[in-house]
Amino acid sequence: MKAVLFYKPGLIKYEDTILPEIKPGEVLIKIETALTCGTDVKTFKRGHPVLIKEVPSGFGHEFSGTIYKIGEKVEGFKVGDRVVAANSAPCMGCYYCHLGEYNFCENLNLLNGAFAEYIKVPEQITKQNVLHIPEHLSFEEAAFTEPLANVVLGIEKSEIKPGQTVGIIGLGPIGLMFVRLAKLKGAHVIAGGRNPLKLKLAKEFGGADEVINLAEVADPQKAFLEKTPEGKGLDLVIEAVGLPELWERVINLVRKGGTVNFFGGCKSGTTVTLDTRRIHYDGIKIISPFHHTPRHFRESLQLISAGLVDVKQLISHRMPVSSINEALQLHSEGKAIKIALKP
Repeated sequence: MKAVLFYKPGLIKYEDTILPEIKPGEVLIKIETALTCGTDVKTFKRGHPVLIKEVPSGFGHEFSGTIYKIGEKVEGFKVGDRVVAANSAPCMGCYYCHLGEYNFCENLNLLNGAFAEYIKVPEQITKQNVLHIPEHLSFEEAAFTEPLANVVLGIEKSEIKPGQTVGIIGLGPIGLMFVRLAKLKGAHVIAGGRNPLKLKLAKEFGGADEVINLAEVADPQKAFLEKTPEGKGLDLVIEAVGLPELWERVINLVRKGGTVNFFGGCKSGTTVTLDTRRIHYDGIKIISPFHHTPRHFRESLQLISAGLVDVKQLISHRMPVSSINEALQLHSEGKAIKIALKP
């Protein structure tokens, strides 16, 4: 089969590789749509300590397709079924799984390799996180289930109450989905970013009440605070970029008793300096949700299926998998939101 393989930061190749053999509890899925994401861009540029365990390695992790081969122990599926799979599943036996914190599972073996003609899904994921795609949903829509699942967990941990003022910094696909889900929770949402295309989508896709072009304001902090009740600050701010300098700044956007959601993952080894007086005496709550669980994966598909999150609006380009380098370049230049790759 043809597949994109990662060799080192900055070097990926679309080439022939061996079609995977499956074991009794596994399935082989014929990819119909794979999506690019910010994590792919970061991994391409600097590698990834969890996704890339050895090289060459498969690349890409958001996908949907049809079951091509099925292991003899697999139940509830047949060859030809339209399915979407998560990129992980908990082991259900470790310390964190016993606590019910499945996103921290100590044996979370992340699946990579969606930029290919076929992908083998391990037994652990096949058992828990392969779902049938509703008939009315396209493969492109279903492929959003995994990225949206992360946002579903992030919104849940944020504990948004109707009427609260929520600020979202960073309007990539994840930030835009945060805008949408925060609106579904009944929040007044202020979205901040620098890309005109993404600011437009914050309104049209997410339903943001207000947008701030951070490239055009002299004082971003003042611009946000002026839009909050009595200028006291946001009830919640979500950092969806993953830059240490932004982590340090956004804490000043929330009111006393407010919540900061550091959702954007920063580069390993980076550190931040935060005002401890502000955190303690102003009672700032800091959270940093990570990944998803089988429940959030299912809730994500339900949101898409019900039409509550019109993910089609986030697809800015469609390309063959062989154009992966061009796709990553478009992302790096801020010219793409999500690119649907077809084998």
